[in-house]
Amino acid sequence: MSNKAEFYQELLGQTKALINNESDIIANMANISALLFERLTEVNWVGFYRLIDNELVLGPFQGKVACIRIPVGTGVCGTCSSTGEVQRISDVHQFDGHIACDASSNAELVVPVKVAGKVIAVLDIDSTAFDRFDLQDEQGVMLIVQALEQNIADMVNA
Repeated sequence: MSNKAEFYQELLGQTKALINNESDIIANMANISALLFERLTEVNWVGFYRLIDNELVLGPFQGKVACIRIPVGTGVCGTCSSTGEVQRISDVHQFDGHIACDASSNAELVVPVKVAGKVIAVLDIDSTAFDRFDLQDEQGVMLIVQALEQNIADMVNA
């Protein structure tokens, strides 16, 4: 990954090709998870948690067995869902209330997925490397999430 901006533009193009004209959100989340897990380095878990009845419920993912339910406002994913803001954590062990589904995870990037301004899910990416995610990673993953959000909006309005 010599040039992260180019790398994420390539991933964005691949994401759009995968989800273009597909109306099933679960299928799209599954393919996005698989793509990111395959292409990102030093990640040990990539997946979605869907917001259902004020609780995050495990959705499509790649990696080890994961926590099935996370209360909104708890842990990195729950904080992302309650604030609607990206959580880029260089050392999850320093995050108050961190939920350790996999004890080998040390850094985390969580991006909210929003429809009509409301969080409907979060994309969670874990790494065994401390300080794995930088601003370019955050911006690149946000572009991929925005493509998913646009896909969902297009299907709702179709």
